[in-house]
Amino acid sequence: MLVKTYGSTLIGVDAITITVEVSVDQGINWFLVGLPDNAVKESHQRIEAALKHIGYKIPGKKIVINMAPADIRKEGSAYDLTIAIGILAASGQIKNNRIGEYIIMGELSLDGGLQPIKGALPIAIRAREEGFKGFILPAQNAREAAIVNKLDVYGVENISEVIDFFNDKKTPELTLVDTREEFFSHLNNFEFDFEDVKGQENIKRALEIAAAGSHNVIFIGPPGAGKTMLAKRIPSILPPLSLSEALETTKIHSVAGNLGSSDALISVRPFRSPHHTISDAGLVGGGSFPTPGEISLAQNGVLFLDELPEFKRTVLEVMRQPMEDRKVRISRSKISIEYPSNFMLVAAMNPCPCGYYNHPEKECVCAPGVVKKYLNRISGPLLDRIDIQVEVVPVPFRDLAESAMSEKSEAVRSRVIKARTIQETRFHQFPTIHANAQMNSKMMQQYCQLEKEGHILLKNAMEKLQLSARAYDRILKVARTIADLESSPSIQNHHLAEAIQYRSLDRESWGN
Repeated sequence: MLVKTYGSTLIGVDAITITVEVSVDQGINWFLVGLPDNAVKESHQRIEAALKHIGYKIPGKKIVINMAPADIRKEGSAYDLTIAIGILAASGQIKNNRIGEYIIMGELSLDGGLQPIKGALPIAIRAREEGFKGFILPAQNAREAAIVNKLDVYGVENISEVIDFFNDKKTPELTLVDTREEFFSHLNNFEFDFEDVKGQENIKRALEIAAAGSHNVIFIGPPGAGKTMLAKRIPSILPPLSLSEALETTKIHSVAGNLGSSDALISVRPFRSPHHTISDAGLVGGGSFPTPGEISLAQNGVLFLDELPEFKRTVLEVMRQPMEDRKVRISRSKISIEYPSNFMLVAAMNPCPCGYYNHPEKECVCAPGVVKKYLNRISGPLLDRIDIQVEVVPVPFRDLAESAMSEKSEAVRSRVIKARTIQETRFHQFPTIHANAQMNSKMMQQYCQLEKEGHILLKNAMEKLQLSARAYDRILKVARTIADLESSPSIQNHHLAEAIQYRSLDRESWGN
């Protein structure tokens, strides 16, 4: 007898439906074809033990299992349940009249229990698109799949529940999630707030500008100056995610297997902070079985690289192209996968190996030339993609001892949202441009025009402060954002003057 069950595989952040054809006929032996990897081939032993534990068995006949399309590699153990139900139906041990209406996925334990799978959300989205009635999967993944409406989602703990369902004995409880309620209930949940930060008003101002224009930013300052503390509070002043952005971000984390059993929808912008020992594949994605990297997990959020010069140079250099294109393509001999990588880069570094170059109180003990060599670990092309470069100095005792609270993130966020609204109106005819940091040269000529006095100010600043040529475009973009924060239609001289202050590392005197 031939029965077809349906599972799914992941290609990038999207799913493709896999048809599992099971034929039970006269003869002996087990044949599994359709380009399965070792984890799929090992399903025989897991299925046999699981069925025996619940009182069923694999028939002692010839079993041929084909996973179509056969030219796509099938990876992982999530097909255990798909294959097991196919075998039971093909051998007449359960009814097969409704099996074709459902996507069935799950890894089997030897006692028949189910282990969680990766990518439940994109699989559910594909199932709805292709007209399946429902999705049967492990209970741990049920909530993330249930945010897809018009699809029956059944989270089950054991294969016996699936058998009872198809034999019309007992129907598992439907998992229901109100997507909009889930989204809005967690929209403003932040662990850190700007009101906790004492002093550092100039740095908070720089971060407000960075958030308003989606500008990349780098902090340079001594240990203990507050670089990491400030960075952790950036998500609290960024505009809230839209529902489409939340779904996009959740899909990526679902593919990576980062969602817990209680998670349904990521509604707060992600903040990723990888350690400096991370590999190339860990940062941008890849591996023998390609998975999203940190730049994709930071989609629509913040990627924080602390101790930037300690990262391997090759790791930082592979990030340059994704920063420009806002997507990363991973190519292998038989497959090419694309992951989104639209993130805001926030980096922090000490000014020298000892950490006290340019410190107001402590003396730097580094040898001559060491400071410049330390800064040269970061390439010019990477710095070229960082709009705001600010020096962080230690907070004096009088500011730390103040009892008055600082401005709350909520107040800063309202100004950021207002500036972003202006930019969305400005770029409404450009579907891939949403903020000032993403402007190209042609757009800058249109939206960053300066008056005669502004040209003179910028020319004098670049000559006197010995700013490099690459600072020109960055200053204009940041000045445009500062003008938007003030709802100014044109860039004024004081907007330019403030933007010029945010190019610390472009000054030729730095580190000499």
